Amino acid sequence: MAKAKNRSTPPARGGRLRIGNDWNAITIIALSQSNPLKAVAEFVENSIDAHARHVTITRGRERGEHYLRIADDGDGVPRDTEGAPDFKYVATHICDSIKRRMKTEGAQGLQGEFGIGLLSFWTVGDELTMGSAGTDGRLYQMRMRRGDPGYTVAGHKRALVPARGTELDIRPLLPGIRQFSGEKIQWYLASELRDRIRQSGVRIKVVDRQARKEYAVEPRQFSGRLLHQLPAPAAAPGEIYFELYLAEPGPDNQVGLYRGGTRVLAAIQELDAFQRSPWTGGYLQGIVDVPFLNLTPGTRTGIIHDEAFAAFCAAAAPVEEALARIIDAQRHAEEEHANRETLRSLQRAFREALLALPAEEYDWFEIHRPGEGHGARSRDAAEGAAVDETEAAEASGTAEAASKQRAFFEYAGPLFSVRVAPASCVVRVNESRTLCAVPRDRSRHTVEHDLRYRWEILEGEGRLDNVAGEIVTFHAAPEPGLVRIRATVTQGEIECAGEAMVTVTDSLLPEPKEPSATRQGLPGYTFQRAPGELWRSRYDAEQNVVVINNGHRDFVFAARNRALKLRYIARLYAKELVYKNFPGYAPEQLLERMIELSLYTEEHLK
Repeated sequence: MAKAKNRSTPPARGGRLRIGNDWNAITIIALSQSNPLKAVAEFVENSIDAHARHVTITRGRERGEHYLRIADDGDGVPRDTEGAPDFKYVATHICDSIKRRMKTEGAQGLQGEFGIGLLSFWTVGDELTMGSAGTDGRLYQMRMRRGDPGYTVAGHKRALVPARGTELDIRPLLPGIRQFSGEKIQWYLASELRDRIRQSGVRIKVVDRQARKEYAVEPRQFSGRLLHQLPAPAAAPGEIYFELYLAEPGPDNQVGLYRGGTRVLAAIQELDAFQRSPWTGGYLQGIVDVPFLNLTPGTRTGIIHDEAFAAFCAAAAPVEEALARIIDAQRHAEEEHANRETLRSLQRAFREALLALPAEEYDWFEIHRPGEGHGARSRDAAEGAAVDETEAAEASGTAEAASKQRAFFEYAGPLFSVRVAPASCVVRVNESRTLCAVPRDRSRHTVEHDLRYRWEILEGEGRLDNVAGEIVTFHAAPEPGLVRIRATVTQGEIECAGEAMVTVTDSLLPEPKEPSATRQGLPGYTFQRAPGELWRSRYDAEQNVVVINNGHRDFVFAARNRALKLRYIARLYAKELVYKNFPGYAPEQLLERMIELSLYTEEHLK
């Protein structure tokens, strides 16, 4: 049998990657920087790496061309064997940064490592002129143009006193860059290079010659409370620095991600791994500095998701847990404060409403004192009742009771407005009713000094007693009718007036109520989550609270902002107050009362 023919294995083929078109690669690299301000920040970083103590950025216009100039007093461009700036090395060693080699030799605090930062001038302007002095004291210049593969080194430029350091001049600026003001550059650098400025001590100045203004770049300061005693993040590649502040919640609050003092991302939640609480809650400001992260070379704003990034995410987990506990405690305190403020706003609004409505038709809830039965009140209800007592004392003109509740800074100012209480009432024929003028200042504090009163009947029949006093008695005529009464109050040269409408009738449907022996006011409120159930609120007489269904779709809709939520809760209180005051009334009558009370209450909601 013939032997099988030996088949030789084809030789393996391979090799090294290389760039097929060098100029095309340079173009891609030069245009990879999407943010021109980031390019300016890289120029300033080069100055900081060159140990500059002062950097001046000048924005101006010269012979019709907009330009941007960055000058520093650093070490300048490295020199060749003849002592001149080695511009040839700078132009012919793209992607071969000398800083990378310096880092491998142990140099610290250097940011550049790719050798492409200078090319980002393509995203700023058309031509770059780079100047630096040689050892002979003369100034040398290199010029590069956008879209041109060549470069030129100018001859010796004479200067009386050659400046130390490096100067970059970019002109003309691209059309979309010309609106970058000096102030905008200042704010960007203050955030972008915050820790690099603090650590190096460099002084950066922005001179805007078009706006004729000058700005000093100061490291950005954060508001809020600095969070201490956070867990120390442990990561094998290196240390991680957290500087976080707890601030009032807002969409502008962000935590920046930095590497070695230079900002990489304005908000850490731009990374998918951090699109969760506490980073997205709007409570935090500050920075997270991770020196060992690896960045995408082109934009310097991308993170390579390698082992170093995974180590950072793992080390941040304990810090996230601690932040979540702190924010939950802060949110709980804010909710308690908001509930107290809401209750005070409701009490003020209802007090104003009941001043204007007939007292014989509306009555407050009965708020029992401790030991009088009906259980213990909530803390909010107790505080609300105290506020209610203070305001009732002010409304009745009892200055002594009101002064016990007012702080020093709450004393009344000049007269601003006058209300008549009640602003609307019903009186039987041949009977009388007292009316009170309530003068207030612009802050709604009761004014009590240097006042003169004058009462008069504008329309209708009747008689007034004590027309020069704060409280007047109206005597109804023997015939029914509408009576309009005005109270005019004068304080020096200030004069204000308020009116009341009195309905004189020969019969009253509801009988006047007996005064209650218990204290009166608005109860507190609490939430009970009952999604899917139709009830919105109910009054719990045993606990003296209005229970609000915060799972109802109406509450969820109203909770989008504070003003809408406050109006919704006010209407629930109005519903409970009307239901308490008019038991057994027909539905259409209850609706009429509900509209009436809501109208007078919502006018004073704040």
